[in-house]
Amino acid sequence: MFSEQNDDFLTFADEEVVDTQQSYYEKEKWKVIIVDDEQEVHHLTRMVLSDFEFDGKSLEFISAFTEDQAKSVIDEHPDVAIILLDVVMDQDDSGLKIVKYIREELKYKWVRIILRTGQPGQAPEKTVITNYDINDYKEKTELTSQKLFTTMMAALRSYRDIMVIENNKIGLEKIINSSADLFEVMSMRNFASGVLTQLTSILNLNKNAVHCNSYAVAKGQEEIYILAASGDYSVYENERVEDKVPAHIFKSIEKSFHEKKSEFYENHFTCYFQSKTGRENVIYFEGAKKLNEWDRYLIEIYCTNVTVAFDNIYLNEEVEHTQMEIIFTLGEIAETRSKETGNHVKRVAEYSKLLALKYGIPENEAEVIRLASSMHDVGKVAVPDAILNKPGKLTVEEFEIIKNHTLHGYAMLNHSNRDIFKTAAIIAHQHHEKFNGQGYPNGLAGEEIHIYGRIAALADVFDALNTKRVYKEAWALEEILEYFTQESGHHFDPQLVSLFFDNLPAILKIREKYIDPSLTPL
Repeated sequence: MFSEQNDDFLTFADEEVVDTQQSYYEKEKWKVIIVDDEQEVHHLTRMVLSDFEFDGKSLEFISAFTEDQAKSVIDEHPDVAIILLDVVMDQDDSGLKIVKYIREELKYKWVRIILRTGQPGQAPEKTVITNYDINDYKEKTELTSQKLFTTMMAALRSYRDIMVIENNKIGLEKIINSSADLFEVMSMRNFASGVLTQLTSILNLNKNAVHCNSYAVAKGQEEIYILAASGDYSVYENERVEDKVPAHIFKSIEKSFHEKKSEFYENHFTCYFQSKTGRENVIYFEGAKKLNEWDRYLIEIYCTNVTVAFDNIYLNEEVEHTQMEIIFTLGEIAETRSKETGNHVKRVAEYSKLLALKYGIPENEAEVIRLASSMHDVGKVAVPDAILNKPGKLTVEEFEIIKNHTLHGYAMLNHSNRDIFKTAAIIAHQHHEKFNGQGYPNGLAGEEIHIYGRIAALADVFDALNTKRVYKEAWALEEILEYFTQESGHHFDPQLVSLFFDNLPAILKIREKYIDPSLTPL
């Protein structure tokens, strides 16, 4: 533990300045900065404390010989535990100036400062202790090796306890802040990913983590899937855990599901929690350190909060899925009345989301557009069947009635404050406007037409031309593409037409996914 040699602390020897660079492993040592203008003091301090160890960690020494050097070195090492500081160096009060710099300018509150002086008359102990924020005062003549050992041990105990309290405080603050942030996330997958990120940050863990769900796939049989992952496993979301992670990781995860409890190991842990809705989750983390009792306590608190959030998100997703079904049903009712396939609204919805994303609209907003665009023709419920399904050419009066479906749709949807219905109202109202101002109902032109309306207009026309209707046959793809080229800047926003052509393979993939007999073959 501690060297008994050279009990007389004032026995000095030459010492060269050592490199202050740290390796990765040195981060696990207690940092001690020696500030003294006598090289022998550095040498003897290092020698006497060479085998000193506290809490399983040895010491890392960093040297400074002048006031300026000291300020620079201390500034570079905010995680220093102890500073052994001489008073008289460049000037009679250099050490005292450094104390003020540490406490008042750098705001280093936790570092333990031990003032050592060979000239106590220059800095009387009572005055220094009273006026300066130091933690100990020693005259060099009294500082034997044993007393230095005792001083270092006391200082490190104090520093350790202060840092435990501070880290616990930081951990709790992170839990409060991250929980609040996570509660704002509505997507289950995004939420799970956020849980991994926040726990990794709170506990300073390795980047590799996996969040798993258990799903019943048959009576008496369950499969475990990756809901979210980070680090090396981030590419495996929505995959079976057994297929993607090493066997020892899968066994740890499977064991937590089976025993319904968390397990803590030397270099990794699994965290099990079950929501009130019965959903089971296990998070696997590879830790960069062994978890102590406080770390485990933080995990328990965090997972308690997360469990509540999971219940809320599960319920919210059920409500959203129900809303989606209602929205698509409304759109399909309108299409069914006009003897058109319900898949039309699904294709228009998917085309609209794709174009919205390529246009640069954020994912959440693009998803709202996808849902809302399915109601673009909901106003057709107010159009008489005889006109809506007339096989021949419409009269001027009949066409005016048809055109009113944009007004009817807007009137039906414009009374809600929910984003999806406000978006749907815009789309229902403007999806027959044309970029050149020749559309209806208001003859809007260019960017006077909301981007939602411009997107839905292109998506709706593409699918309408693809589809056989009572008043026309389906067009061939080549004809449609030629028409879009001609109408760029006239009927359609030219930027959207360009995006349409750039992403034609993806458009056609959507078409094939929701194909029905009314679509012309490619």
